[in-house]
Amino acid sequence: MAPLPELVGRLARRAGLSPAVRVIDSHTGGMPTRVIVEGGPDLGAGSLAERRRVFAECFDGDRRACILEPRCPDAAVGALLCEPEDPAAAAGVIFFNTYGYLGMCGHGTIGLAATLAWLGRLEAGLHRLETPVGSVEVELLGPNAVRFENVESHCLQAGLTLDVPGLGRVTGDIAWGGNWFFLSDAVPVPLEPAQIPALTDAAWAIRRALAAQGITGADGAEIDHIELVGPSPHPSVNSRNFVLCPGGAYDRSPCGTGTSAKLACLARRGQLGPGETWVQESIIGSRFSGTYRPGPEGGIIPSIAGTAHVFADTRLVSDPADPFRLGLA
Repeated sequence: MAPLPELVGRLARRAGLSPAVRVIDSHTGGMPTRVIVEGGPDLGAGSLAERRRVFAECFDGDRRACILEPRCPDAAVGALLCEPEDPAAAAGVIFFNTYGYLGMCGHGTIGLAATLAWLGRLEAGLHRLETPVGSVEVELLGPNAVRFENVESHCLQAGLTLDVPGLGRVTGDIAWGGNWFFLSDAVPVPLEPAQIPALTDAAWAIRRALAAQGITGADGAEIDHIELVGPSPHPSVNSRNFVLCPGGAYDRSPCGTGTSAKLACLARRGQLGPGETWVQESIIGSRFSGTYRPGPEGGIIPSIAGTAHVFADTRLVSDPADPFRLGLA
């Protein structure tokens, strides 16, 4: 592969996929992950953060053609399988969705590990994956069961109150779990599947209010995930959530980075100790279990476990005559 600056300098932006791309589709607790395993763009050498920049600047047509409708449901997260910078790592990965590019994706990490196991590329035991926001440890517990240790997560601000049109004053926490979250238990309707449209509207209103009031994560980062949290009807579950993803789809899984952010907030409030288990349930009833240990920079290192299942091995074909080969705008 060419060095990164040379690659960026000479690449022409291409419009769409190479002639045929192989993807493996899975779901983690109901949330789809699409892994590009063959035919993806050559992003050159360098860190995963640098290669994500090349992906965005030079090959965004590949992202769109892979993850947008009509080829893929709008809730899916894509994962480009990459050679790791450190050969001791099992793989490198760049996550993306209909909205753009992600730093980390918890359900996608579980889906990627299950996909690599299905392909025979990952054996039971501990492995390391490289992502644009750092390395994560993955343990393959079985063909479908995965535990991952996330990047260091932290609660940036607790008990923030903002005025949200249509909802009034909403209090919540700002936290990082690999993506930026605003987490609130100010849920306007019951956390039930029948209320997904109303929950979506409420989460969008909160996100717009954060942007309008200039409230961000660290270094001005956009808070692009909204997590509404409430009690579960099941006594063995600690809480149920509804997570609105950046592109407007809701997370069918309990959200790995969102669960990490939740653990960081619980730790800051003294409501969950190191090693104690928190069971997080999604709006559709799928579950992750999480624990944490103290992090070296004052945050926490979350450990999240869940299951994923492979359901398709597909070749995507790019037809120049197809008016929607780059997806629906």
